[in-house]
Amino acid sequence: MFQKIINGCVKLVQRWLPEPFIFAIILTLVAGILAMPICHQTPMEVIEHWGGGVWNLLAFAMQMALVLVSGSALASAPAVKRGISALASLPKTPAGAIALVTGFSALACWLNWGFGLIVGIIFAKEIALKMKNVDYRLLIASAYSGFVVWHAGLSGSIPLTMATPGDSLAIATNGVLTSPVPITETILAVPNLIMVAVVIIAIVIVNSLMHPKNAAQIVTVNPSLLLDENPESGAMAESIENAIKGVKVGTKCQKVNHTPAERLENSRILSWIVALLMVVYIVMHLAFRGGAFDLGTVILIFLALGILLHGTPLSYVHAFTKAVGGAAGIILQFPFYAGIMGIITGIGASGICFGTVISDACISVSNAHTYPLLTFLCAAVLNMFVPSGGGHWAIQAPIMFAAGANLGVNPGLTGMAISWGDAWTNLIQPFWALPALAIAKLNAKDIMGFCIIDLIVTGIIICIGLLLWAV
Repeated sequence: MFQKIINGCVKLVQRWLPEPFIFAIILTLVAGILAMPICHQTPMEVIEHWGGGVWNLLAFAMQMALVLVSGSALASAPAVKRGISALASLPKTPAGAIALVTGFSALACWLNWGFGLIVGIIFAKEIALKMKNVDYRLLIASAYSGFVVWHAGLSGSIPLTMATPGDSLAIATNGVLTSPVPITETILAVPNLIMVAVVIIAIVIVNSLMHPKNAAQIVTVNPSLLLDENPESGAMAESIENAIKGVKVGTKCQKVNHTPAERLENSRILSWIVALLMVVYIVMHLAFRGGAFDLGTVILIFLALGILLHGTPLSYVHAFTKAVGGAAGIILQFPFYAGIMGIITGIGASGICFGTVISDACISVSNAHTYPLLTFLCAAVLNMFVPSGGGHWAIQAPIMFAAGANLGVNPGLTGMAISWGDAWTNLIQPFWALPALAIAKLNAKDIMGFCIIDLIVTGIIICIGLLLWAV
């Protein structure tokens, strides 16, 4: 019976889920069409709100791209890759491989979403190269499913924003939060850590149970298709480089006098110096200046580790350049989702805001115990239209924190309810799966059927967890 439900979800997604960019366009149209009757806005007002919002998330988009690319570059470091290869040799059965990939990816995503997302997919690909009878679609879906704990982890944009001091915090929350909320009340709060642990254990079990028992239903992949290196392109690049240096191709080893520029490019000392500068600043920022463990700090940590583990500046440049390709979907689609955010936050002549209507509907039926749960569900719906923690912060922070304060709800709980809602529906929102799918060489429809099952299971756990946290 369970396998029939899984097969039904896979077929449903294969038939109806379009390419993620098309999905973004459809969501844009849906948001615009709904805003007109709900907010009493004219078509021209909706278009103006969309166009006015397109560029509002550029700074946040750059942060997201840097988190992703720096995490990807770190994941491709030789030391990290050797560790991944050794781990990939551990599982002996397909179910064991699925369980290991799920747990590994989830823990890595909790530490840093960009690193976890990419290293999880790389790990899944490495297992696919070593194990022939594992379902490749489920393997990649399992690696992506760990993404559900992203916003409850150390790189969650909303709790990190709440921990960042400055006037912007009070402005964003309409004066409700006048001082930073430490991560001990959000990410590292005991109820949140328990929820994270239960969610990870649940998806490990569920994903391993989803592996087809019938060999005829297992979809495998030709290992040669997973190899990133193209021998012909590599040879061409080497020929060009040799031609530039004036070295004859085809001759035996000959002594080459490296230029000062080449020695700098391959200097480990330069890598150590710049990594040390970053580490010293991070320590000063966190330990001596009372700085917050915010998004900028996370990026600096992964830049420093990446530069250090790659050894030389040139090696890191190559890894970083290769990783940038994975951010293409984010760069393309972020303006469109920012435009959707413009529609949802835009106020026309009627004085009504679409986002306020959704949030007010949640608040109107809430009390102190149900408020976090309904905030979570509200954020989950909004995430389908604005899959961005920054977007959620802009839409919900001015409303939800004020309402939570009136009900006596701890602001840390309100922030984490929004964060969990933002993360939960990422399981069926293909936006953040784009870089993973590019590495795995799959389409969103190949994995989202399995993710629907994870969505249901984790949704039940999160709802119960938030209700207990509010007691």
